[in-house]
Amino acid sequence: MDFVNALILGLVQGLTEFLPVSSSAHVRIVGELIGTGADPGAAFTAIIQLGTELAVLVYFWRDVTHIIGRWFLALFGRIPRNDPTARLGWMIIVGSIPIVVLGLLFQNAIETTFRSLWIVAVMLIVFAIVLWVADYLGAKTRRVSELTWGHAAIYGIAQAFALVPGVSRSGGTISAGLFMGYQRSAAARYSFLLAMPAVFGSGLYELYKSIKHPCVAGSHEATTHACTPEVFNAVDTFGATVVAFAVGLLVIAFFMRYISRRSFLPFVVYRIALGVLLMILLGAGVLNA
Repeated sequence: MDFVNALILGLVQGLTEFLPVSSSAHVRIVGELIGTGADPGAAFTAIIQLGTELAVLVYFWRDVTHIIGRWFLALFGRIPRNDPTARLGWMIIVGSIPIVVLGLLFQNAIETTFRSLWIVAVMLIVFAIVLWVADYLGAKTRRVSELTWGHAAIYGIAQAFALVPGVSRSGGTISAGLFMGYQRSAAARYSFLLAMPAVFGSGLYELYKSIKHPCVAGSHEATTHACTPEVFNAVDTFGATVVAFAVGLLVIAFFMRYISRRSFLPFVVYRIALGVLLMILLGAGVLNA
């Protein structure tokens, strides 16, 4: 992968991370179509997601600092333990547990088997239908302040499905929120806040592995035992991460305004069309699964 291709993948990551279309699927697909035609790898994908999560941190800065501040005050007994904002902090922690546990248990499959484009195509279509049903049936009355421990756990399980490219972290968690009756904007807001611990943790872990052990960083070359010094190129990855941050910040602002007024139907149609197209390309041998 050269620098230009890395920037393209950073652009793709930034454009798709916050939309319910699966950024990991798009990075996986585009990675096959540009440059060497190889899978960019789970490690590269996880690292450049740090850029888009920094965009979440910037966009929701007041929310994040307020939650962290109240959580620490409650932890040390300075405010009541049942303070609503501190409680939200605990719910984000609880909701992050499923993806951490499953991510560790299925790490090898995540970096290899789950990245099959056939699986990506199926997940794009299946979870497009899930999103459509959730948006159609959801009551859309609950706010984030009405979040319960049970709902936080369900959100967390839904987020864990995003370990499979094609599901979409935002799409899965927003769908869960809609099924539970949350407003579109509330479901999206909590989805983005919930993603921060898991994505930062995963990205920093993969960054550490890539620096310390570049030949086992989960890249396509590493998994095919053809490791070279270019498996982890810090300049390319950093450039992609910066692009992902800048573009992601613009997209998240657009998306939060969009869902306050409109449905998810355009994203549903897009996901199904992309999934079908991907199956056709795979069946015709244009793409390698």
